[in-house]
Amino acid sequence: MISRKERSKLLVSRYAYWVFAIGVGMMLLLLEEADIEPFFSITSFFYWSLLAYWAARWTFRQIRSTLRQKREKTNVELLHLQSQVNPHFFFNTLNNLYGLIEKDSKKAKDMVLKLSDMMRYSIYEGQKDWVILEDELEYIRNYIELHKVRYHKETDIKLNLHIQQEGIRVMPLLFIILLENAFKHGVENLRKEAYVHIHLIASETEINFAIENNFDINEQSEEPGIGLQNLERRLELVYPKRHTFSHTATNNIYKAQLTLKSK
Repeated sequence: MISRKERSKLLVSRYAYWVFAIGVGMMLLLLEEADIEPFFSITSFFYWSLLAYWAARWTFRQIRSTLRQKREKTNVELLHLQSQVNPHFFFNTLNNLYGLIEKDSKKAKDMVLKLSDMMRYSIYEGQKDWVILEDELEYIRNYIELHKVRYHKETDIKLNLHIQQEGIRVMPLLFIILLENAFKHGVENLRKEAYVHIHLIASETEINFAIENNFDINEQSEEPGIGLQNLERRLELVYPKRHTFSHTATNNIYKAQLTLKSK
């Protein structure tokens, strides 16, 4: 939003422009009626030149102000969307920790450290425009490890990574939405033979992320979840015309494919 000081400056400049335009314009009319040709011609030239300059300057400021407001609105929307990522996961994990402390204190301590790292990343790194891909993948690894402890059943989880170059930048907390869906709608509702397979290939120009999981077909929802809507909106804002995203559910297999292209 425009500050009060900037708004006051815009109003003052606008009033000054119209005072000048009207005042000097009336003076030119008087000069023309007085038939003072040389002085009238010189004054008229400077008048119209300065008027055009002020008009162009005012138009430029208005465009810049509009673009700034649009950018700030986009940033606010992004922060709101990112703040919606994974809140219930943290609460569920804390509940599991409560029950685990007496049973296995060592495992509980390990979970606390991983959860602490995830919360720190989500709060601080998650608010940034860009993060390093390796940090984002560490967040995903911690998420998977915590879920392995949470669910007391065998789950086939595979994380296949092929990173051709270190230091690739990516928007934070994108992939976790798809991974969270795989656990929430797949692993959580299956009693046995649940699986989640993740593949990521990253180069300097492109990142390909694919995830596949099975689910209980009786638990399938017809409506898209808020997580996917969140993801699609964030992609539109940050990767306009530089991403492809598709997801399909066939029988009891869910697949999602996300491709991000660098600028």
